[in-house]
Amino acid sequence: PTGIRAACVRLSRRAAAQPPMHLAVRGCDPGDARHGDIVTGLSWSNAGELLTVSDDHKVRVWSVDGEPVQQLSEVSFYCTGLLWHPSATGRAQGDVFVVGCTDGSFRLISRQGRVEKVEANAHEGAVTCVRWSRDGASLATAGEDGLIKSWSRTGMFRANLAASQGTVHAMCWSPDSDQILFSYERHLIVRPLQPSSKQTQWKAHDAPVLCCDWNPVTGFLASGGEDCKYRLWDAYGRQLYCSAPVEYSISAIAWAPSGQYFAVGSFNLLRLCDKAGWSYSRAQPACGSVFALAWTGDSTQVTAGCGEGNVLFAQLVGREVSCGPWEARQTAADVVTVVSVLDGQREELQFKDAVTELSLSAAHLIVVTATQLCIHATSNFNTPHVVELRGTVSLLLQSGPHFVMVDSVGGLQVLSYTGQLLSQPRFAGMRPSVLSPLSVAYAADLLAVVDSADAKVVRLFEPLTARQLGTLQHHLEVESVALSQLSVATKGGGRRLALIDRNRDLYVTPTEGVQEMVKLHTMVDTVAWNEENGSLAAIADGHFVVWYYPECVFVDRDLLPSTTLRQPTPDVGRSSELLDFRGTRATVRRSDGAVVTYAASPYHAMVERFVGAAAWESALRLCRYVKSHQLWACLAAMAVAGKELHTAEVAYAAIEAAEKLMFMAHVKELPTPEAREAELLLFRRKRAEAVQVLVQGGWIYRAIKMCIRCFAWEAAYDVARAHATHLDTVLYHRQKYLQETGREETLPKLQALVGSIQVDEEAIKQRVAKEKERELARGGAGA
Repeated sequence: PTGIRAACVRLSRRAAAQPPMHLAVRGCDPGDARHGDIVTGLSWSNAGELLTVSDDHKVRVWSVDGEPVQQLSEVSFYCTGLLWHPSATGRAQGDVFVVGCTDGSFRLISRQGRVEKVEANAHEGAVTCVRWSRDGASLATAGEDGLIKSWSRTGMFRANLAASQGTVHAMCWSPDSDQILFSYERHLIVRPLQPSSKQTQWKAHDAPVLCCDWNPVTGFLASGGEDCKYRLWDAYGRQLYCSAPVEYSISAIAWAPSGQYFAVGSFNLLRLCDKAGWSYSRAQPACGSVFALAWTGDSTQVTAGCGEGNVLFAQLVGREVSCGPWEARQTAADVVTVVSVLDGQREELQFKDAVTELSLSAAHLIVVTATQLCIHATSNFNTPHVVELRGTVSLLLQSGPHFVMVDSVGGLQVLSYTGQLLSQPRFAGMRPSVLSPLSVAYAADLLAVVDSADAKVVRLFEPLTARQLGTLQHHLEVESVALSQLSVATKGGGRRLALIDRNRDLYVTPTEGVQEMVKLHTMVDTVAWNEENGSLAAIADGHFVVWYYPECVFVDRDLLPSTTLRQPTPDVGRSSELLDFRGTRATVRRSDGAVVTYAASPYHAMVERFVGAAAWESALRLCRYVKSHQLWACLAAMAVAGKELHTAEVAYAAIEAAEKLMFMAHVKELPTPEAREAELLLFRRKRAEAVQVLVQGGWIYRAIKMCIRCFAWEAAYDVARAHATHLDTVLYHRQKYLQETGREETLPKLQALVGSIQVDEEAIKQRVAKEKERELARGGAGA
């Protein structure tokens, strides 16, 4: 098949080809532009300018290309850190930045170099860290006195946030700016800002912690220390990754704004790492120790301030995306090369700015640069649709006739492949900066977004109109969502949403009608729906798991184990990621960064296609040819969902489910279509819907009898009372049940009914016989 052939060609190309994603590092030219001493702080402005400060008392401005622009000012004090105020306006003039000083003060300085505010006695001893909150409303400072203090934007003291017994070497804000992470000796401490909340503290390293940062998207923590290791943690202090020791202490660490990777600095070392911890690349410039790191807003370039006065500019290159026979690779900062691995067709696309994002589907390649959105059709790369951008793009998702884009100005947007804006879904409390592939799921007719204000809520939108269709409520915080990609017509029941919650439990629920959360598995790391059929794959508890027909959890849960594939994956690790699940092949990135492929059976997708086309005889012939218990179980569930009773009989017989075979035979003999539909709904554990079908069809007695069969006595009473009929029938069966079980009446509704209605068994039987005759007269038995 074409997909397998493309995968084999791609693997052979990778074995001999270009290096993977890495940082192309260049230093500033020697001469006057270079600082004369340690670079202690640097930060990117919203206008794309880099500010650096050094122990040579000079504050310099650099362009995004690494060229020196000017010397902004010369100060008389030693600085320990520098940070631009995170203004949302992006103006080049009028912004301010803060510098912390060794004399215990901090200063707010304007873009023109004018000192706006001096807080002379902020700390006793040096100010070791200065950090703006994510929204720019608060400034936090830490010092050698062990205190962490909060200040207003204008430098007015607010409160002491935390205190330790010694020097605080590192500090940062949480993504929501409601917690502070800081280090004390070998420990990391998470301090909530609410006065009544308890802080979380744990031993993070075997030597003092020198640096830390908080992922703005995933919420993971990164830390480095004098034990020469860097580690990843969740917000509760559970270790997710620990690196092998390097030669020298880890002196700087910084997450990219996209949250997909982070940079690590040490002596003559600059490393690019994935969000799972493994390393993409390792550069060894002769620059001394790296003391400060800063990413650009588009996450494509990181700069490093070094001990010998160097300022390193490292461009992210070598990113690669693939889909079907197409493979796109960023070969230079502004060049993307597209190759067809089947026929060798090659296109080199040159852009006027550096490439910041790539997204590839079978029909379109979308390239985002610093100023433009370029949409290429894979049938013709020479005539792209170009859209001018106003903000920084952080997310691209393709599906069907349109795609989703998130940028810093327009927020969440749905666009056509001609670049036309179709809609902008909005809700109260939405924060576009934290939207990621984990919190946004997209299909051709549905958009699901995890509410950033309340992570227990998933909001559903219609992409074309941005109309909110509803919400899904979970009992725990949702960490990841995925939407089935199969169309509603083929699936027969609407799309399904899979979610992973904080406990790493996997649930699946319908997106239409009544919410029905069903747990599929526990200890799940990653999940993905198949792009071409309705199967669902996950890495769970050390296994690669595929649910070939996850819909059977809503049809016949007993069949779920029989329709599931489990393969042991001992080397995948805890932080693995399902990159793609298409056809019979799932691509998984292991926790060590290696990409491996797992295979699934092709027959289940073939049966699903036959069922979607109502070719039940073809589905039966395929199952008889393959002779797979797993395949027969899938067909049984599909037949029940499609109300195809003959096929269900054959499938249940093949898997030796005699009791269900007999039930299907019983359903076929029922005289009315409403009765057959109600029995199938009851089989699917949807009693309320089954009763409603019978009541709407006018079969009140059968609805009451169904409730009695399920021992839903109060429901039977409610139906009889609502239609003023068969109350004595309910009481008769209830009294008979109590006599057989030797119990006393405990239901208040039926206790009140005992004295008001006379039970006549013969009259009840005659009335029931008339109901059955009416059903037989309706005809249609076995249809």
